[in-house]
Amino acid sequence: MAAAAAWQPQEGGFKEICGLLEQQISPSSDKSQIWQQLQHYSQFPDFNNYLAFILARAEGKPVEVRQAAGLLLKNNLKSAFKSMPLTNQEYIKAELLPCLGAADRQIRSTSGTIISVVVEIGGVLGWPELLHTLVKCLDSNDLTHMEGALDALSKICEDIPQVLDMESPGTSERPIDIFIPRLLQLFQSPHASLRKLALGSVNQYILLMPPVLFMSMDKYLQGLFVLANDSSSEVRKLVCSAFVQLIEVRPSFLEPHLGNVIEYMLQVNKDPDDEVSLEACEFWSAYCEAPLPPENLRAFLPRLIPLLLSNMTYADDDESLLDAEEDGSLPDRDQDLKPHFHSSRFHGSDDAEDDDDDIVNIWNLRKCSAAALDIISNVFGDEILPTLMPFVHSKLSVIDDSSWKEREAAVLALGAIAEGCINGLYPHLSEIVAFLIPLLDDKFPLIRSISCWTLSRFSKFIVQGIGHREGHEQFEKVLTGLLRRLLDDNKRVQEAACSAFAILEEEAADALSPRLEIILQHLMCAFGKYQRRNLRIVYDAIGTLADAVGGELNQPKYLEILMPPLIAKWQQLSNSDKDLFPLLECFTSIAQALGSGFSHFAQPVFQRCLDIIQSQQLAKVDPVSAGVQFDKEFIVCSLDLLSGLTEGLGSGIESLVSQSNLRDLLLQCCLDDGSDIRQSAFALLGDLARVCPVHLRPRLTEFLDVASKQLNTPKLKETISVANNACWAIGELAVKVNQEVSPVVMTVISCLVPILQHAEAFNKSLIENSAITLGRLASVCPELVSPHMEHFMQSWCIALAMIRDDIEKEDAFRGLCAMVKANPSGALSSLVFLCRAIASWHEIRSEELHNEVSQVLLGYKQMLKNGAWEQCMSALEPPVKERLSKYKV
Repeated sequence: MAAAAAWQPQEGGFKEICGLLEQQISPSSDKSQIWQQLQHYSQFPDFNNYLAFILARAEGKPVEVRQAAGLLLKNNLKSAFKSMPLTNQEYIKAELLPCLGAADRQIRSTSGTIISVVVEIGGVLGWPELLHTLVKCLDSNDLTHMEGALDALSKICEDIPQVLDMESPGTSERPIDIFIPRLLQLFQSPHASLRKLALGSVNQYILLMPPVLFMSMDKYLQGLFVLANDSSSEVRKLVCSAFVQLIEVRPSFLEPHLGNVIEYMLQVNKDPDDEVSLEACEFWSAYCEAPLPPENLRAFLPRLIPLLLSNMTYADDDESLLDAEEDGSLPDRDQDLKPHFHSSRFHGSDDAEDDDDDIVNIWNLRKCSAAALDIISNVFGDEILPTLMPFVHSKLSVIDDSSWKEREAAVLALGAIAEGCINGLYPHLSEIVAFLIPLLDDKFPLIRSISCWTLSRFSKFIVQGIGHREGHEQFEKVLTGLLRRLLDDNKRVQEAACSAFAILEEEAADALSPRLEIILQHLMCAFGKYQRRNLRIVYDAIGTLADAVGGELNQPKYLEILMPPLIAKWQQLSNSDKDLFPLLECFTSIAQALGSGFSHFAQPVFQRCLDIIQSQQLAKVDPVSAGVQFDKEFIVCSLDLLSGLTEGLGSGIESLVSQSNLRDLLLQCCLDDGSDIRQSAFALLGDLARVCPVHLRPRLTEFLDVASKQLNTPKLKETISVANNACWAIGELAVKVNQEVSPVVMTVISCLVPILQHAEAFNKSLIENSAITLGRLASVCPELVSPHMEHFMQSWCIALAMIRDDIEKEDAFRGLCAMVKANPSGALSSLVFLCRAIASWHEIRSEELHNEVSQVLLGYKQMLKNGAWEQCMSALEPPVKERLSKYKV
């Protein structure tokens, strides 16, 4: 049978598509109209064949047109390749391969990108011609062909390295086995472009470490040492990157060569090319975090520390120097605003804030060096002070204007070592703080801003000293100094002062109460003065203040300063303005701090949260009639503010809930496909269950049903925070609605038991909440839960023993006592664990529960005859027995 005729383009179609592509790359064309026409053409099954033909064969056309065809082809293939007729797939693949040897570098590069996309979709095993072509080009000694093949190969290695590391069916060979020896050989090429692509490709396999690279490690390391002083800065950067990756994932390979590697890194850390020196600087932090003995680095510290210090000085072209001149009265541009990330509400013990000490936002040699010094100080502690401090002193003692950058770097260094060297610095901290306070008023804005940051790093010490006169005076000076800087005219200083003040607030907590009025005056003055970007930090500082001083804020004289400007801003912003996010967060903290004092402001805030949730839920399905684009952050922040209101107002929120459709909106949020929305929705469900369960009752079954589904999902680990809050909410509902939870009790128990039995796989908070909720369900429905208790008693008691004393733990133990009463033999095999759980209490505050627990122990003591009780006691550790003695057994 004759072979099917090869596809050929029609002259008319070829001309029209080329014409459209020419228009597309012309700056003056109507892009949307051309896009529509291209979309029309893409309906034709062979449209992508035309694009491949234009890229590969339209040699009479400008390179830009051919390249445009290639980029459009790449984007189309991402969605269309799999559903394309096989003949078209084969045609496109066949046209791409010769392009690797095209005379024009742009055509080669575009083809390499498309080949990488095709490999990502279909793998390499079904395209043997590709591997043959790549090998043939690499072995050709023709620079054009070698570069084209290496460019394509490097893109495959970067985007989908695992594809080349798979065994071919029926053999133990992997494609990477063919390439690694050739790539290592190319390290010696006279052409920098080939050396760079070859080294970049091999580096992609450090993490995967296929057997062929493992076996060739000596040759790879020799190659790295040969390339270490390459004339191309891009190659030197890749050598540094290789050493950084090796020290992170395979430090044992470098251990025999560490002296040489460290020596080399010290040298390239001073490389004239900034990108090379930055990559080299990453090595120090990576080394300190690797499982390697610190000794190897210790001998180099006298050379490394001065190097890091000199690299911490602002470079002349650092864009922060330009920003630093920016006047605080100039409005921010949209691109100056970082995206806002709100973390959904979380109930439990793992709710740790990210410690964000980042001073500016772009990673550069200065910041990398400061981070390295910070980590080194944590590893070597006070040992580094004799080397470091003379340099810091000498930089700080030169006070002429031209040396301000050196002074600034010295202040940065003090902040960087604040944690690691605190013991050695401790005797001198009063002097250091006294030295830094005047720098808050320095003429150079970047010295003012770094002094704010460094003082914040010592805030724990500054607050500890409040108890004695000198310390109290110093605290006052730091406080007033930072408040002065809050009102600086320079944006960078405002940002640093506000962030530093928020950290001081967290440390000082209620010690701020005597100065609340002056603090609020300054914060609200800043609120009126700042542009949009820094306003977000003021909101944070106000929220942190509310968290720090709590109910102290609930006084008319303070509320008159604080609330009117915030409410004016609240009324000024529309429901779709993203500047609402930080304000919603700020109100959440204020509502929790003021408690019932917030009731005066609650109604409009409550109603607006509902309006925002409602319009966003509509926007999700129909943005046109909603009039806004959907953004889940609006729903998450509104739900969290409603939680804050519920926590603050307590049962006072009932009148608002009863007259609203919150219940139905909340159920919809609990059913949402966005995990952040569900996480905050279940937090609010639990908060409402505590104070007004009566308003949840009409849809209680649906709430319980959707909450229990969160615990029974194959993706539990990915949505662990949702499960955590849902679990907590079920427990809160159980203690309020009692028997009404009985329809879901066994479903929930069957989900909680595997979590407790595999505690090591989950976080502490989910384990605690699971243990508490299981106990709460048992206290409400002991007759349902107790027949199954022997299946979970041991793992449940282990979890109960880890929980700190509080009201929730009391509930859980009420469930334990109720179950033991209903089925005493169910806990016999786990009695030692039950005793340890009881002994985990420091003190049971509730006399009634204390007596119940005593009854449980006494019951077992009477039940176990013939020395069995004594045998159980002998299996317990002495401190456990000691704690049980208060129960008179």
